[in-house]
Amino acid sequence: MLPGIRGLRLDVSEVRAKFKYDDHKPAEQRTDTARRLTERGTALDAPTATQQLRRLDRVGTWKA
Repeated sequence: MLPGIRGLRLDVSEVRAKFKYDDHKPAEQRTDTARRLTERGTALDAPTATQQLRRLDRVGTWKA
């Protein structure tokens, strides 16, 4: 069966990602995520943290 195994090597040239605002997580976890994004401070971290906190105020606290 070994002759049937194939391998390949990929060179990653670009990464596209999106941030998911998880409104189903507890408020403490969402607040901590925003704090850590602010501390990290790369590229879009600060605006993302601001939006996360804005959503927390708008959506409210997590309910079980």
